[in-house]
Amino acid sequence: MQVKQCFVSAPGKSILHGEHAVVHGKVALAVSLNLRTYLRLLSTTSGEVTINLPNIDTFLTWDVTELQPLLSVDNDLDLNLVKKLREFTGIAEGSTDTRSMAVLAFLYIYLSVFSDADVCVWSELPTGAGLGSSAAFSVCLSAALLSAGEQISTPLSSQQQQNTARWTDAELELINKWHNHLRLSVCVCVWCVCVFSPGNCCNLVPRVPTLRILLSNTKVPRSTKVLVSGVKDKINKYPSIITPVLESVDAVSKTCEQTLAAMATDGTSAKHYSILEDLIDINQHHLNVMGVGHPSLDTLCRVTLAHGLHSKLTGAGGGGCGITLLRPGNVTYLVFIVNTAYVQDIQRIEITLLSFPNLQQVQIIDIIKERMETLCVQNSRDTNRHT
Repeated sequence: MQVKQCFVSAPGKSILHGEHAVVHGKVALAVSLNLRTYLRLLSTTSGEVTINLPNIDTFLTWDVTELQPLLSVDNDLDLNLVKKLREFTGIAEGSTDTRSMAVLAFLYIYLSVFSDADVCVWSELPTGAGLGSSAAFSVCLSAALLSAGEQISTPLSSQQQQNTARWTDAELELINKWHNHLRLSVCVCVWCVCVFSPGNCCNLVPRVPTLRILLSNTKVPRSTKVLVSGVKDKINKYPSIITPVLESVDAVSKTCEQTLAAMATDGTSAKHYSILEDLIDINQHHLNVMGVGHPSLDTLCRVTLAHGLHSKLTGAGGGGCGITLLRPGNVTYLVFIVNTAYVQDIQRIEITLLSFPNLQQVQIIDIIKERMETLCVQNSRDTNRHT
């Protein structure tokens, strides 16, 4: 391992339009957030590999010699290796909690480069909220370890992006039990809106204007797998009703894509924002018809609409997060009013930005680097040895 130290960052994602419809071959639009996951990799000569995940209170160390018999070079998901890793770590079959999946994903990609390393990952993204935390985590791991193994370099070429994506894809399949090319594309590709439909390449709307939103996390737990299955059941039960809904969602996504492209070319206008607000309202009704809404999200839509703002769920729904579009200008007063009115029903509201640089091997700003190094030093004293 030639790289002594590297820092990597990848963003979370928000789906603007196309949730659930994309599973059935329709178009979806996703954008990057200015909430990111950061990873520091430090090459060592200790004969050990360490993973520090302070967000989920996980600090583990293994001897390299313990891992050597598990060495793998297959960047397609190797289920036999996953089984061996579960046995090695003592993680029971069927255990899918955040800590277990993070440890398995780390060891899986680590075994592709195999050397002494101290890895610390810190994230601004909440887990299980539909903001792409697992994708950002997996992309950072793949990029850092491939860089340490001198398989990729900065800036990433198209081929190196694809190589990073292949390893990340295997990790996401391990974590989530299915591929999610949409959120993977958001993390890996360059500053853009990603336009995705199954079976087609991910197209990009480059250099779109930065959109300001309120990102609201209901902190209501939900299962993406259960919600996706529920929509499929509705389609099978009421095909003549739900199929046209999916077609309408597809049209919403395409109209939004056209509007964003026009904003990038002609500049933003009140007319553009009016269209985006209409599309948000229409798509939220679509999602409620599909059965993936939630009372907490209905409250968000009702409270923000009372103040002239338009909201919808983002991601799988059933809780999770909602987004509220903010027009340009001074929105501090509006944010204060919404936050005050909604405080009893929501546990976290913040301003964030849509469309930010994606995968980066970065010289992280001093405050982030200092924060990560402090976390790594503090937690390394308490690191648990795996037995």
